[in-house]
Amino acid sequence: MKENAELRNEREFPSGRSGQGVGARLPRKEDDRLMRGRGQFVADIRLAGLQDAAFVRSPLAHARIRGIHVPERYRGSVFTAADLVGIKPIRAVSGLPGFKISEQPVLASGKVRQVGELVAMCLAPTRAEAEDIAASVTLDLEELPAVYDMLKAREPGSALVHEHWGDNVFLETNYEVDISLALDAPIKVTREISTARQCMSPLEGRGVVATFDRRLDQLTLHSAAQMPHITRSGLAECLGMEEGQIRVISPDVGGGFGHKGILLPEEVCLSWLTMQRGHPVRWTEDRREHLVASSNCREHHYKITVYANSDGTLRGIDCEATVDSGAYSSYPFSACLEAAQVASILPGPYKMPAYRCRTFSVATNKCPILPYRGVARTGVCFALELMLDLVAVEAGLEPGEVRLRNLVRPEQMPFDNITRKHFDSGDYPEAMRRALAAIDVDAIRAKQKQGAADGRRIGVGVSIYCEQAAHGTSVYSGWGIPMVPGHEQASARLTPDGGLELRVGVHSHGQGMETTLAQVAHEMLGIDVAKIRIILGDTAMTPYSTGTWGSRSMVMAGGAVATACRELGERARRIGAKLLQHEPASVVLQNGEVRGVNGSVSLKAIAHTWYRRPQDLPADVDPGGLEVTQGYKPVRDSGTFSYAAHAAVVAVDPDLGEVEILDYVIVEDGGVLVNPLVVDGQIYGGLAQGIGTALYEEMPFDASGQPLATTLADYLLPGATEVPAARLDHMETPSPYTQFGVKGIGEGGAIAPPAAIANAVNDALRPLGVELMQSPITPHRVVAAVLAARAGERSAA
Repeated sequence: MKENAELRNEREFPSGRSGQGVGARLPRKEDDRLMRGRGQFVADIRLAGLQDAAFVRSPLAHARIRGIHVPERYRGSVFTAADLVGIKPIRAVSGLPGFKISEQPVLASGKVRQVGELVAMCLAPTRAEAEDIAASVTLDLEELPAVYDMLKAREPGSALVHEHWGDNVFLETNYEVDISLALDAPIKVTREISTARQCMSPLEGRGVVATFDRRLDQLTLHSAAQMPHITRSGLAECLGMEEGQIRVISPDVGGGFGHKGILLPEEVCLSWLTMQRGHPVRWTEDRREHLVASSNCREHHYKITVYANSDGTLRGIDCEATVDSGAYSSYPFSACLEAAQVASILPGPYKMPAYRCRTFSVATNKCPILPYRGVARTGVCFALELMLDLVAVEAGLEPGEVRLRNLVRPEQMPFDNITRKHFDSGDYPEAMRRALAAIDVDAIRAKQKQGAADGRRIGVGVSIYCEQAAHGTSVYSGWGIPMVPGHEQASARLTPDGGLELRVGVHSHGQGMETTLAQVAHEMLGIDVAKIRIILGDTAMTPYSTGTWGSRSMVMAGGAVATACRELGERARRIGAKLLQHEPASVVLQNGEVRGVNGSVSLKAIAHTWYRRPQDLPADVDPGGLEVTQGYKPVRDSGTFSYAAHAAVVAVDPDLGEVEILDYVIVEDGGVLVNPLVVDGQIYGGLAQGIGTALYEEMPFDASGQPLATTLADYLLPGATEVPAARLDHMETPSPYTQFGVKGIGEGGAIAPPAAIANAVNDALRPLGVELMQSPITPHRVVAAVLAARAGERSAA
């Protein structure tokens, strides 16, 4: 593979290897301003005449609105649904057969369907005054039975979130490949597995500043958004405006993870408000709003059976999966994206002859669910990898060995799996072998036999996943949602002094794209990274893009930057040939210069000629000049497949329920890495989130639909002391379909940790007869399971 990669580099990297191009561990350019406090986030924006908005939110999960009472002195400062004449509700539909449409009013009308739903908007010179006004508004609500349990919500006679549906199911899907081939397998393991509802918890919450320019007849919305162009499209639909009248600017964004990938009712409300009042308005999400009212993720339930032969080889999987989608379908992803993906990705990187999966996207009186980092893969990996450990127990094998017997092999690549996912490349068994060797399973087994002096029990767990990233047109067009990716575009322009400006439609919210995209441009043109400016996050200045999601940006936007820079370089090369008095075929562009047999001319001099001395240009010069917009799609748009094997060693205190991670190994393969330093940060950050999913993070609800973790004292996030110094091993299997052989890598670190950690905990506690099939694995759940096992032993005695 290394030899093939080297040949590919020589063919595709015209500027040659350097200390700044593809593969360099270059420190992030953007960190200089961010670490010095020079970043600009939505909450930093100050405009003349700016006033703040606060919202009256429903205190009940399900109720009819009988009245909204506003004190007389505040009537000009409070706005309800009756005021927003002509504003359409948010609709996120899907073309999948049977999908039921929900309409989310930007301010509730007639009924509320979740705690925290917007009922009224209050305006004042400061946020504190606006909150005081909101506190003075009284809601007259008739409480209705709340639908809080997604499994009960499917039962006949359940209260209905949307009465006209007749049930509470957004969408049901079925996928089968001859499950009868597996039913006579000698090993049959069945379990129910569940994952908790979570909050995304980016460091920066959502925020909106809206202003309207009457001279230009243009609405400008500053929003902490991952997908500014998609936000503009959704706004235009709700406001009944042309998209050209709307400019969305997404400045620095402090983390996204999917939370900042949707159109918010707050964005629509503030857009309407600034056009009515004629001055800028602002709303910034506080942490309580984020926890209680915003959006959640990852609440899954699996009834799953895995069939295998006596030697541990898989015969098939049979599963019924339910996902709690909340009250509304969020724009643009829709309420079905999470559950419907389960059916297609549940087999993971494993071979099997039979498969069946039925999924339900269920409406409940909770805030909408969104695709969080890892999307459905984290829950799927958790369910499948826990089941494979149980297969290993039944077969009398090490869990790692069961995986090695069933993983798709490198010589089978490219490989179409049982759900027709097209794996582009990889060596999954090698990743697992490296992880097992690094964690040293044999040494851990010996230590388990000796026992720990402090009474804690040691366990080891592994997991592996595959992640389809950079989804293409063919993948998303089948979903029929308001967002289908096409050619990703980038604009590249040489400045008169030889610098480079890149305008790209994706947006960075922590991934280091100002650095990595500059490295791609440097690889193509040889311009110093310090002289490359990346313009992101502004619909008026960047090409249309579906934005940053699904680990797509480096594959798609990186490919677009390379394509645009290649064309730009060709134009510059032809001008350089004229200046050198050479034929174009006899010169090359290398390291920022056009070189011929008798000398060279820099890109700076070529740019100066185009802009300042056009009399020296060749007669046949391209009139497009030194500014290029180009689009890019991979050779095959079925996506790239990254993967990683994770291995964890834990110590579990069976009396206190405490779980400590003693060692953690990650062997990942993201194809050719544009910047391994940035990839390290992505993997480590994802690991921290995965540990939160495994051990800490949970948003519980009571029977009336009330969220029970409304502060960070209740909703636990892992800190520095809970995240180990993981050992990271990079594999590098190029994708045959993408520029440079890159693959998506942004979500991978968060997918596998819950499964690896849970398997390690179960391995530690298995001698006690304890089995945990629910995340997070909290001390309470550990102790309860241990006590139940001990009580069972006493009853048997």
